[in-house]
Amino acid sequence: MDIQNKLLPNKKSRWRTIAVFFIAIITGLGLFMTKEAELVSYMSDDPLACVNCHVMTPVYNSWMHSSHREWASCNDCHVPHNNIFNKYYFKAKDGLFHASVFTLRAEPEVMFMRAASQEVVQNNCIRCHVQQVTQVKYDGYIEDHAKNRTERQCWSCHQEVPHGTVHGISTIKSNIAPIPTDKEEAVIPSWLEKEMETK
Repeated sequence: MDIQNKLLPNKKSRWRTIAVFFIAIITGLGLFMTKEAELVSYMSDDPLACVNCHVMTPVYNSWMHSSHREWASCNDCHVPHNNIFNKYYFKAKDGLFHASVFTLRAEPEVMFMRAASQEVVQNNCIRCHVQQVTQVKYDGYIEDHAKNRTERQCWSCHQEVPHGTVHGISTIKSNIAPIPTDKEEAVIPSWLEKEMETK
């Protein structure tokens, strides 16, 4: 018995046509959802991939106006960098969680990192700022800072880095998305268009 007969009903059965039809529909829907969700963009390190979900617009905009923009993208802070397999595993796991929350419209007003994400971000803060964490000359900045900077999360003090003070999806109405979601065609009268072309 070959593999085709194991997967599909007998060629003479009417169920074979129905099975092929449903397999085609499921495959088509899968490809459509992959394209519509811009799934391939999440494999990149491009920060614009994060705003595929409109609720990330304020987070993206606050990062864009921070000093971190010059040095770190979203993935530099929010995914592990110990090896490439762990990086993409974490991105897939976290992305599926976010996708399910956003699809069900269950996103909270203010988003907070889960424990696994907090650990990743803390490790990345230290990875980039290892000099500030380890050098003795920084001990005198704040009393007891030497102990606190290794036993606390960085953002317990640096709360506004890099996403500012305003948090919450209610700010979306005041935020302009970096990628226009509703592309409108400009309505230019034909006489004005001709004038513009001549000049």
